[in-house]
Amino acid sequence: DVSLSPNPALTFRTIGGILDFYVFLGPTPENVVQQYTEAIGRPHMPAYWSLGFHLSRWGYGSIDALKKTVDRMHYYDIPYDVQHLDIDYMERHMDFTYDKVNYAGLPEYLKQLKKEGMHNVVILDPFITKDEEPGTYRPYDLGEEMGVWVNNSDGTPAVGKAWPPGDSVFPDYTNPSTVEWWTQLCLEFKDVLDYDGIWIDMNEPSNFLKGQFPGCAANDINNPPFIPAITDRSLAQKTLCPDSRTYLGEHYNTHSLFGWSQTEPTFNVVQQATGKRAFVLSRSTFVGSGKHGGHWLGDNFSQWRDMHLSIIGVLEFNLFGIPYIGADICGFNYNTTYELCLRWMQLGSFYPFSRNHNAEGNMEQDPAVFGGEFAKIARATLRIRYSLLPYLYTLFYESHVHGNTVARSLMHEFTTDQQTHGIDTAFLWGPAFMIAPVLEEATRSVDVYFPEARWYDYYTVLPSTWTKKYATVAAPLSKIPLFIRGGYILPEQAPASTTTKSRLNPFGLIIALDEQGEASGSLFWDDGDSIDTIEKENYFLAKYTFSKVSSNI
Repeated sequence: DVSLSPNPALTFRTIGGILDFYVFLGPTPENVVQQYTEAIGRPHMPAYWSLGFHLSRWGYGSIDALKKTVDRMHYYDIPYDVQHLDIDYMERHMDFTYDKVNYAGLPEYLKQLKKEGMHNVVILDPFITKDEEPGTYRPYDLGEEMGVWVNNSDGTPAVGKAWPPGDSVFPDYTNPSTVEWWTQLCLEFKDVLDYDGIWIDMNEPSNFLKGQFPGCAANDINNPPFIPAITDRSLAQKTLCPDSRTYLGEHYNTHSLFGWSQTEPTFNVVQQATGKRAFVLSRSTFVGSGKHGGHWLGDNFSQWRDMHLSIIGVLEFNLFGIPYIGADICGFNYNTTYELCLRWMQLGSFYPFSRNHNAEGNMEQDPAVFGGEFAKIARATLRIRYSLLPYLYTLFYESHVHGNTVARSLMHEFTTDQQTHGIDTAFLWGPAFMIAPVLEEATRSVDVYFPEARWYDYYTVLPSTWTKKYATVAAPLSKIPLFIRGGYILPEQAPASTTTKSRLNPFGLIIALDEQGEASGSLFWDDGDSIDTIEKENYFLAKYTFSKVSSNI
């Protein structure tokens, strides 16, 4: 158990084992993250298309509902690159299948979307039903043959309960045989559904029971002398018994590595299957997960508080070396409201990973479902994102090569300014672009703190007079306040409905001068989806400087 006291001090309580401490000295917060990621592995370089807007829903229920959603997004010309498929696309929630009744024609439809310049991501869960007729469900039969499951302490497969019919077993991704099994099935599935990326969910691993059947034995591993303040004060709650056996040892020691151990083989097989840069989105992460995947902040709620908390989560995961991060825009659980969803679309347009997603049984909340005015505002905000994608992509390059954060707090850039230390209502893309969203209902202005620098309003391009103080900034329903920091050059490109189209458009530079009349910046560019372009030096990198004295760039 780890607790923080205001001294400041960290207190570690442990019941045994060895603690190795690594201290990264900075001196700046950004230096600390760079040093940390040098130790654990730099974040992966995402495909350019994955920086576009993603749409998802658990509970489309049919291909007709999916098509209707896609069509209205296109009708309103809302920028939109990626469509996700949650578990309802499967036949009875079983991995490596699709529902040939409710989603008849899905393979052909995905190919059609790809021809239109879009991409798709399919979900896969880490549990496999064991109760289908023998010989009818290959993932289980092959896994049984190869011995890939997490086992009970007696060596028999651990059996729990999850989404698929009957009871389920759990692949042990720390086992090389499981990696081989998973790779084979993902490659075969590519011939069924032409996916561009894989979303791995429920990989804590999640189990609907308290431990597996018939329950956890009474021993010191399942009931250690100290248990943190977790659900039901049980390490087995909604997962497997700690004394379960994995290839690397007892589940007690490997539980936190489950999602981590699934991410790398999924990353590798997506690259193998597509021949392109991998997209992997994992619910469970650990130290080093950013090297092979991104993350979203889990099952949030359609509440104003959750929208605010998402900023903290995005900033934290940038510190963790997982900069490809976002929250479910408009909220996953509960029904959203018009205003909450509109304000969340504005904020979510500036998450590094921008995806609107919600749960089965809730109202539809894609940005096209609320009508023309909502769609117009969402379109305008996403077009700002798309126009700045060259800047965002360059930030991801710097993250991949140097370990920088992509989204960062004001404190990261203005560390000596005590006022910035507690700010979690605004954040930066890199050093130069500030996002200050509306986070409260029925609010039409935002109090924004401007650290010591020259700041320009993004919309008017006029320099502000605010420095080292708070200012109340107008924020009508149609607008999210955005600011550019003087001294920086941001590359931009004319937006379009997909990145496939926008990448063909003209480039521009936003040159925001500091008090000395100078600015600098850079642009990283490659083909957007080939593997290892940086390592193979198959890219373009421009460094820009501007001086008012010479007027040269």
